[in-house]
Amino acid sequence: MKPETLAYWVTTSLLAAVLLAGGGAQLMAVPQTVAGIQELGYPLYFLKILGTWKVLGAIALLAPRLPRLKEWAYAGVFFDLSGAVASHTFSGDAAGGLTPLMLLLLAAVSWRLRSEARAWRLAPLGAARDGSLGG
Repeated sequence: MKPETLAYWVTTSLLAAVLLAGGGAQLMAVPQTVAGIQELGYPLYFLKILGTWKVLGAIALLAPRLPRLKEWAYAGVFFDLSGAVASHTFSGDAAGGLTPLMLLLLAAVSWRLRSEARAWRLAPLGAARDGSLGG
């Protein structure tokens, strides 16, 4: 296995594990997740929304093929983690934003190292004459 492939699987597996654990804790309303969401000023039902999307995102990142779905999952991870960094910072807990910031960097490395087979590409303009988007 090439070092780049190994690095991809290590970063992606770590990211997926964190998403599954965090999403599961949110769906089960573990007391620490409840306290954390309340400290940030969000309603408790956000736990169900965030938890569901994190679990589904982790599955999408690990599933074979499905490059378009993986791009959506990476986008969702970016929105979730950058939102967490901003939420902690704006609520006066900048130190609390360090963990999601590190996870955001991990996600960026995973995204960058993905193979061509896992990347979604649009067809060049004019290449798809049937009205489809290509890819």
